[in-house]
Amino acid sequence: MADDRNRRPMGRGLSALMADVGVAADDVDPVSDRVLPIERLHPNPNQPRRQFDEDALADLAKSVSQKGVLQPLIVRPSKETSGSYEIVAGERRWRAAQAASLHELPVIIRDFTDGEVLEVAIVENIQRSDLTPLEEAAGYRHLMDRFGHTQEQVSEILGKSRSHVANLLRLLSLPEKVRDHLSAGRITAGHARALLTSPDAERLVEVVVRKGLSVRDTEALAKDSKPSKPGKRTAASPAKDADTRALEGDLSAVLGMRVGIDHRPDGGGGKLSIQYKSLDDLDNLCRLLSEGIERN
Repeated sequence: MADDRNRRPMGRGLSALMADVGVAADDVDPVSDRVLPIERLHPNPNQPRRQFDEDALADLAKSVSQKGVLQPLIVRPSKETSGSYEIVAGERRWRAAQAASLHELPVIIRDFTDGEVLEVAIVENIQRSDLTPLEEAAGYRHLMDRFGHTQEQVSEILGKSRSHVANLLRLLSLPEKVRDHLSAGRITAGHARALLTSPDAERLVEVVVRKGLSVRDTEALAKDSKPSKPGKRTAASPAKDADTRALEGDLSAVLGMRVGIDHRPDGGGGKLSIQYKSLDDLDNLCRLLSEGIERN
């Protein structure tokens, strides 16, 4: 689509995008809004939506057979066949009308460019109620990459808050395993957002799914898994036994410096630390160690 910075501002919803490309509600051309035989309509071959839920189509067909098609389809003249029209928005209604054995449909005819057709199709798909969060996010990304829209413009087109758009777009950066669980519905978008900043998200998501953790529990799990900052202890040290404390006291008295002893829980080793307060203390410590080495 041509980059026209002087176009009318985008409003809310699919009708807003129509207004943005020239189909405003107050700009109806009686000659271009009519009823057409269903056989003169055909789908857009570049329609990004490839799958249609059969049960949902059956429900829509039942409604259409009872009430008819209340919302006109948006179409444009076919480039291939004279007298035929390509569906820009409303393919589900066209399919349901066929299932309901309708012979004609209300349409609004507009002369859209190929870019405008694709944009309208993407927006219409994003507004579906059965999209997963990742599918919705992918639609936002497609609008931004293909047409140069900003997050703010996408939010205006779709009637969503900017924070909603930004939060969904962040889901696209999740590791593949987390995205798989989200797509399958085993976790929610809230769970996924809680794992966004964790460097161990793929392992944690398995814990979340296995234990059925809540979003709040997932947030706590992700927070606990983050590396602690230097000098910041994440948990209290286990209590030391009396023998260890006595040995620390004896060594501290001999060296004149604070000594700490930490055994590993498995008993296979540990750490001995000596704190000195000045360079003189360090010199004395080095002298004592050197003298001990020389005697041995």
